[in-house]
Amino acid sequence: MSENMVQITLRQQKDYLFDVDFGGGIPVLAADEPVPLGSGQGPSPVQLLAAAVGNCLSDSLLFALRKFKQAPEPMECTVSAEVGRNDDNRLRVLKMTAVLRLGVAAASLQHLDRVLDQFEAYCTVTQSVGQGIAIELQVIDAEGVRLK
Repeated sequence: MSENMVQITLRQQKDYLFDVDFGGGIPVLAADEPVPLGSGQGPSPVQLLAAAVGNCLSDSLLFALRKFKQAPEPMECTVSAEVGRNDDNRLRVLKMTAVLRLGVAAASLQHLDRVLDQFEAYCTVTQSVGQGIAIELQVIDAEGVRLK
């Protein structure tokens, strides 16, 4: 497999409960649908999608700030996924909202305006998902000031 390919394996355990094997010594993750379809023994596919978007945004912002030797820790990201019916009455993720919270005041970070203007463009997952699902992003500093 090439270095540009990511592969995971899902193995059904029971009903909608699957083990997600990432390989490479990464612990296996249980994924499941919520009740009543599944038993809720792990994150649902929508939760995994939201986690991927939030993780990628967080990583991208952290990487961009660290390039300028800035320390925004501890960071936090909350992602909300709005699930509803499309025109064909099928359940879909209609919109996602990500809120990134810096662990420090914006005033303590150099080059923050430049970073905020650019970091999203380098987020592989969010840019890919965003081609089909609207993603709203907010960045807030430790003092509660909305920066983006």
